[in-house]
Amino acid sequence: MNEGAERLRTLRTRLLSLAAVHADRRVTEELAGAGARKWHYAVLATLDEFGPASQSRLSDRTRVYRSDLVAVLNELSGRGQIERAPDPADKRRNLVRITAAGRRQLHTLDQLLAAVDDDVFAPLTPAQRAQLTDLLTILVDHHGNREDPHDRTARRHDRGPGGGDPRSR
Repeated sequence: MNEGAERLRTLRTRLLSLAAVHADRRVTEELAGAGARKWHYAVLATLDEFGPASQSRLSDRTRVYRSDLVAVLNELSGRGQIERAPDPADKRRNLVRITAAGRRQLHTLDQLLAAVDDDVFAPLTPAQRAQLTDLLTILVDHHGNREDPHDRTARRHDRGPGGGDPRSR
């Protein structure tokens, strides 16, 4: 990196982008090796942490666009990792729940992503990693609050290499 122009070496947005591209590639590759995608992980982790949710609420919490979420839920349901059942409080909607198989898959993915995290951030000390997490959280909170969670253009990067094909996530 020292051979590049000074302005490129010190442009934080460029550095952040280069690091993000590397991290995203590693995460995507490792998840694919486990037969999963980022949105699968987001759904399983959200259901595990918050419990059963309507598809609408799940979309809000994961920031997965509702029409894309349906395809992701169909994939997870087909694998027995989630189930949909009528909401006892409102029979017109379904609640999505994580299953035992979904929890096992989530545990596997947690371990896999922890290893990727350790690899990507290997040059940083634990204190630097914590500081980076704090700083990135500030940035995400600041910029994330400006986006409509259902605005497709604001989250186009989430669509992955397959574009609109949810199987590529």
